[in-house]
Amino acid sequence: MPLNIYTHPDYASQKDLILSLVQGFHNEGQLLVKGSRNIIKINTLGNEKVNIKYFKRPNAMNSVVYSWLRPSKARRSFEYAQYLLEHDILTPFPIAYVEERTATGLKESFYICRHIDYDFTFRELIHDPMFENRKVILEQFTEFTFKMHENRVNFLDHSPGNTLIVNKGNGQYDFYLIDLNRMKFEDMDTEARMDNFKKLWPSRAMVKIMADKYAELSKQPAEKLYAILMEKTVAFKKKITKKKYLKRKLKGKKK
Repeated sequence: MPLNIYTHPDYASQKDLILSLVQGFHNEGQLLVKGSRNIIKINTLGNEKVNIKYFKRPNAMNSVVYSWLRPSKARRSFEYAQYLLEHDILTPFPIAYVEERTATGLKESFYICRHIDYDFTFRELIHDPMFENRKVILEQFTEFTFKMHENRVNFLDHSPGNTLIVNKGNGQYDFYLIDLNRMKFEDMDTEARMDNFKKLWPSRAMVKIMADKYAELSKQPAEKLYAILMEKTVAFKKKITKKKYLKRKLKGKKK
């Protein structure tokens, strides 16, 4: 099947090499992530390390949807990455996306970006209260999120594993968003902004640090933001805990 490739202008001359990496994806490269919905591998493009993300074949209905009604996940990842970088919000540099289409719709798709050698993710901050410079990192992460909101970015998958953190030294950190295909670009009120933190699963102490910093940046009362963020976080944790409990119970009944 023919593959359609769309590259960043900086990589237009490397289309054939990119297509070769995609065609050999299932047999080559270093496995980075193997999920139920996608696979990510590390490979080399010229002298650069790149990540290639393979999106699982959509079902028949979604195949048509992604052909006529909505951009594919690979295309969204590429275009959203461009938007983020245009607004000075870090994400791995978008190189290309590749789609395989037939008369019946989208089949396979791939997103290719530069590889980031990161030091840790937000998840480590949750599990280790004694993490070095934790308060400073949380404050800088809050600045990063505030910048997203000010640029009308509502990152729907703002969760612990989707921000890569690079320690630049001297108490400075860079934050890179990944897994980009679920975003909305819209103005966000205070409720929506605080709601955007809930999937990070922060502790009460983390909520306090982030609410205080966000209050400083937005010129709003810290007590107000803390109350909203705590309410959103607690409600989300209860929802997920209940969902997991019901899932376990259902599995038990099936045995």
